[in-house]
Amino acid sequence: MATQNRRVQRIGAVLASRLVAVDRKKVRFIYREEPDNEYDSGWRVFAGEEDQAFADDPNNFALYDANTIAEIDPDIIPLLNHAPPCAFQRKDANSPFEEATDYEFTPENGE
Repeated sequence: MATQNRRVQRIGAVLASRLVAVDRKKVRFIYREEPDNEYDSGWRVFAGEEDQAFADDPNNFALYDANTIAEIDPDIIPLLNHAPPCAFQRKDANSPFEEATDYEFTPENGE
């Protein structure tokens, strides 16, 4: 199997679920919010299998270079230039991404 050698521009760190970054599952839900700081891209990446208990555990998420996640799932590359706020999802790992029009962006601090 040929390795993808597509690089993405330096956009900042991507916060990714352990299911994507460590278990190497394809991305099924990805959204972008305003970045937290100058090193953050604002992108948040999920495999779509994370339940609330998983999501509530900060040990299940870490910051990664966008290229690390793009090597696991190159399908996200065309999405990475979208400005925040935006969200995309797909039905399964082999389906195309569609805009998630029903996603509500709420600040983590509840403002």
